[in-house]
Amino acid sequence: MFKRDVKPLSDILRQFIRNEGLETPLLQRRVVDAWEQVTGHTVASYTEEKFIKNQVLFVKITNPALRQDLSMMRSQLTRRLNEAAGGNVISDVRIY
Repeated sequence: MFKRDVKPLSDILRQFIRNEGLETPLLQRRVVDAWEQVTGHTVASYTEEKFIKNQVLFVKITNPALRQDLSMMRSQLTRRLNEAAGGNVISDVRIY
């Protein structure tokens, strides 16, 4: 008998995603999707736009008082969003 090189499906998928250049966009999508989980439903209801450009998450908040509070929590938000995404995806959060 001969021995086959058997690999787990998760390893094969991870390798495919990395080879096709889809790893970074996937992690960025996870950060954007984690916004409501990290900030809560109330903050998410005042959120209009979220996008990532040059490793910075830009978030549009419609409530001025909430915008100011979140601006002071930028480092905490960055850390928690990166943890939720499972990697060091963003370097900063800009609230506008």
